[in-house]
Amino acid sequence: MKEPKAKPSPKSQASTPLITEDMTIGDVISKYPSTIEVLLRNGVHCVGCGAKTFEALGDGLRSHGKSDEEINTLLAELNSSIEDTSEQGDVQITNKAVSKLKELIKTNGKDGYGLRVQVVPGGCAGFQYGFDFENTKQANDTTLDVEGVTFYLDSESFGHLRGARIDYVDTLQEAGFRITNPNAKGGCGCGKSFS
Repeated sequence: MKEPKAKPSPKSQASTPLITEDMTIGDVISKYPSTIEVLLRNGVHCVGCGAKTFEALGDGLRSHGKSDEEINTLLAELNSSIEDTSEQGDVQITNKAVSKLKELIKTNGKDGYGLRVQVVPGGCAGFQYGFDFENTKQANDTTLDVEGVTFYLDSESFGHLRGARIDYVDTLQEAGFRITNPNAKGGCGCGKSFS
C-alpha cells in the first residue's frame, strides 16, 4: 500500500522562488520591473536594448561567462528584490516606492502628504498614469497606508489597478514611479500609455 505524499507546508510554498533561470529575460523584466536595476548592476545589459530578451536567463548568464554559483547568487538577489513588496488589497507597493515617496515628501517640504495615483484618459493608447502629491482623501478614494505614507486612488483608477504593482525605478533609461498592470491589454511604443 502506497503512503500518501506529504503536502508541502505553507512555509515551503512561500519560499519557492518566483524567478528561475529558465524564465526568459523579457518575462522577468515585464513581470518584475524592479529587477532591471539588479540585472544591469550584474552586467545583464540586454534589458535596455531588447536584443536578447527572449533568451532564458540562465543561458544568457552562462553565455556571459557566469558560473552556476554566480547565477544562483543573482537569482537569490532577484527574488529578494521582488519580495520587498507590501500588498494592499489588490495593489502591491514596493518598499522602494515607499522609500522614494518618503524622500520626495521630505525634500519637497510636503509633510502630511502622500501620493495620488491616477489612471487618466490620454496618451497614444487611451490611458496613462498620473502621479501627484495629495493630502486630502476624496469621497470616492481608496487609501493605501504603507509604512507611514498614504497612496490615494479614486474608485475608477483603483478599478484599473487591481492586481497592479507600484514601484520606483531609477536606471539610465528612466527614473520615476512605474506601474506594472496586468489589466493593460496593450500599450504604445512610448511606454507611457496603455489600453
